[in-house]
Amino acid sequence: MKYANLGHTGLRVSRICLGCMSYGTPKWRPWVLDEEAAQPFFRRAVELGVTFFDTANMYSDGVSEEVTGRALRKYAKLDEVVLATKVYFPTGSGQNERGLSRKAITQACEASLKRLGVETIDLYQIHRMDPNTPIEETLAALDQLVRQGKVRYLGASSAYAWQFMRALSASERNGWARFVSMQNHYNLVYREEEREMLPLCEAEGVGVIPWSPLARGLLAGSRKSLDDKEATTRAGSDTLSPILYNQPGDWDVVEAVKQVAEARKAPPAQVALAWLLSKPVVTAPIIGATKPEHLEDAVKAVSLKLAPEEVKALEAPYKPHAVRGL
Repeated sequence: MKYANLGHTGLRVSRICLGCMSYGTPKWRPWVLDEEAAQPFFRRAVELGVTFFDTANMYSDGVSEEVTGRALRKYAKLDEVVLATKVYFPTGSGQNERGLSRKAITQACEASLKRLGVETIDLYQIHRMDPNTPIEETLAALDQLVRQGKVRYLGASSAYAWQFMRALSASERNGWARFVSMQNHYNLVYREEEREMLPLCEAEGVGVIPWSPLARGLLAGSRKSLDDKEATTRAGSDTLSPILYNQPGDWDVVEAVKQVAEARKAPPAQVALAWLLSKPVVTAPIIGATKPEHLEDAVKAVSLKLAPEEVKALEAPYKPHAVRGL
């Protein structure tokens, strides 16, 4: 495993982040592994040197945080682990069990700490921007959590570049803790982040930890077409993938990955992740693993160096998209 600083901080993280949305309860999503089935993935991740783990308070209605916290306390040295979670989406039916108001954030953080079984969250992220709450209220509430020692670093996820820059500016003007990471939608099939968000993050020293680095499994090479619902359990029940990846040209990108992978004698997933890791602004893609090879391929991708001509071949078929994933 290799490690890097998260943006312009001293926080060291593994170049692969294990996304824990896949662990919790299948009652939430049919492809989610329960606690017993999830345990081997946490154990193996630690053995492979993974120190970065990401979850959210809404995954499996909070059960993901519980499973993640218990597994890391069992298999990992918590002083070495970077544990990340998120806040924004509804966790109940109440009006204050969602969003980014001071009340919602404070309550959500306390609940996440309890479920995770820790005293401090390493990286606390807003899952989306909240159009119903002034950004200053959100940032002040997050800063208070840092000052109280309940949170060490702050991150954001999936925003327009202008929104993110506005938040960074407000934090600087008021002397508040600043976002140090951006968890955004970025992969070979969807590269619109290259227009504004990635240059912004590079200029501002913000680490990038992309979600859906394999385009919800498309770039893993298991599907036969964009609308293939038979390849995996997740593909059969995934309602978001057809919205995110539905342009005819998207499949050309998948084919390009397969061709480079075949020539390299490597799984397509390794090639797709190696491409992301070749981008200097990317700290660690967030990968999901429900089969042992998912985790093994991700870790091997860290050491896979693509030649310039391979990168060119992978990027050539891309066609512009409308903004998706916010």
